Amino acid sequence: MEEERKILKKGIISGMVFMSILLVGCNGEEKGGQGVESEQEAVVAPTNEENAELTLLSELKNEIIRSITEQTELDSESIAIMLDGNPSKEMTISVSFPKNVKVDDSVIQPLIEDSIKHVTETENITINEENITITIETY
Repeated sequence: MEEERKILKKGIISGMVFMSILLVGCNGEEKGGQGVESEQEAVVAPTNEENAELTLLSELKNEIIRSITEQTELDSESIAIMLDGNPSKEMTISVSFPKNVKVDDSVIQPLIEDSIKHVTETENITINEENITITIETY
């Protein structure tokens, strides 16, 4: 029993030493004249196309919130929206609002569809509505 404890203790200490060495090697210090990049240096700026997609998604989100708050009694702070995917390919739009609000999904769905049409006309782009999945939930 005593010998098993010694073996276990040696194993734990060896593991701790190994992990310490491994962690020291990953902290961004220079090793042997070679610099290790920090996490911030590895960030790549988005391309113009990616910026355009991000701007489009942001405008779409704002338009959906504006449309829902104007047509219903919902406060913009109580609406949660998640946009996922690529507007030119496949996209998912999820809208959530509180359970205690008396708003029917059949009211929200057309507002989201109208918002998509409005943004695509304003931005002069084409979004295939067949590739958009709309989810409406309550929380």
